[in-house]
Amino acid sequence: MAEPIHFYFDFSSPFGYIASERIEAVAAELGREVAWHPILLGATFKETGVKPLIEVPLKGDYSRRDMERAARQHGIAYLVPESFPFASIAACRAVYWAQERHPGRATALIHALYRAAWQQGRDIGTAEAVIEVAGEAGFDKEEVKAALQDPAVKDRLRQAVEASLAAGVCGSPFMIADGEPFWGNDRLEQMAEWVRSGGW
Repeated sequence: MAEPIHFYFDFSSPFGYIASERIEAVAAELGREVAWHPILLGATFKETGVKPLIEVPLKGDYSRRDMERAARQHGIAYLVPESFPFASIAACRAVYWAQERHPGRATALIHALYRAAWQQGRDIGTAEAVIEVAGEAGFDKEEVKAALQDPAVKDRLRQAVEASLAAGVCGSPFMIADGEPFWGNDRLEQMAEWVRSGGW
């Protein structure tokens, strides 16, 4: 069976959100599955020594325009949350818990959380908000609440972040296809061509 497309993302990443709405269709065309990996960009920024894009002079204004333009290009609903940027620790923990306990529904939780933030403009930066969105997506809220405080779930996220850095993940979205890394929503097409052609 062909390797999945490994898709790394932070819920607070608008380009990650846009790519999350596209990656499954691209992967399906390639006959691949998507392996979803929530990460924390804060750890990435610490490792790379850079600031969030929107905080960089000149680039910040441009990036906001580019995010909106990319969403329009692909016909993706887009609304910047008032809380942007927001902490995504609880959302990431919820996903890793769901991948372990409810693997067939974990992707639905990813989309529910992303869309709550970037389509509805909701603040998903707190445990309470994540629990609420998960409940709306059909998960037991008490289970989710317990999971967010579970040391094993916390450790799973820590390990995932460390593994992403070891794999060279330097932003969101970040994809690894057949061992080749691609960074950015605007690299989905290049990634697809790489897989189709066998690389160059």
